Amino acid sequence: MKAVELESERLFFRPLSQKHLSLAYVNWLNDIEVNTYLESGGNYTLQLLADFLKEQEQKDILFWAIHLKDSNKHIGNIKIDPINYERNSGEYGILMGDKENWGKGFANEASKRIIKHCFEQLKLTEITLGVIENNIKAVSLYHKIGFITTEKNEKVGVYNNKLSNSLRMSLDVRNFK
Repeated sequence: MKAVELESERLFFRPLSQKHLSLAYVNWLNDIEVNTYLESGGNYTLQLLADFLKEQEQKDILFWAIHLKDSNKHIGNIKIDPINYERNSGEYGILMGDKENWGKGFANEASKRIIKHCFEQLKLTEITLGVIENNIKAVSLYHKIGFITTEKNEKVGVYNNKLSNSLRMSLDVRNFK
């Protein structure tokens, strides 16, 4: 299953591809503030990002670049991967890389649009995710959308110089807000 172009009120969603290769994207991945709670990030080069994008482009994956409608600026990425067809479930992930656009509701808008697509068009019945408990803004966003915490793993690693817990969260199609 491949990502298709979608849109919401203020955003376009385009399949992530090599067209998204840019120094700005590399800088997001190397920015400590952006990658604080990510499993990957830091020490990226244009070549490493080019290789990653090429690899993603070849996969059967739901992976979108998030663009502003008014400027076409690439501000982040969102994906549902992997998909568990037996459970009709997909694993959610989002990166809002462009710090100039933090706090404007774009992560909420993007999340709702992609999740709605997965529930309505792809007929998934559950979206799951993992998040570091100290990532307060992300956890708050997920609760607003309707995710519930299903599991807490204690002391999984050091994030933002603190020994941190991770949460598993789930959103059932019936609880989507």
